[in-house]
Amino acid sequence: MGKAKIVAIVGEAAVRKELSGDTDREATALAVRYLLQLLAERAPGNTVEVRVPPFGAVQAIEGPRHTRGTPPNVIETDAATWVALATGSLSWDDALAADRVSASGSRADLAGQLPVLRVAAA
Repeated sequence: MGKAKIVAIVGEAAVRKELSGDTDREATALAVRYLLQLLAERAPGNTVEVRVPPFGAVQAIEGPRHTRGTPPNVIETDAATWVALATGSLSWDDALAADRVSASGSRADLAGQLPVLRVAAA
């Protein structure tokens, strides 16, 4: 049985809370997982693994699938950077230039997939 899908109203509320700075570990975890879920829905596949430890990881992007061991295309970042990338307040290129993202592998690039959610200012 797969993981339960986070419904939009709950996920977006967690993202807004995270962006407001009024957050806690539970809200951060929910926001990260929701944004990862949106990425996996927008770019289904198994070519790139996107990791946001300790909160979650997804496989996304169409292409060759790996079957064992560490995937050849891995992106890893912290929760704050992922939320900023996924909501469009930080560009992929700026995150790479500032060493806020680790991207290894020839297909480890999310520039064309971000942002996954635009949040209106309150």
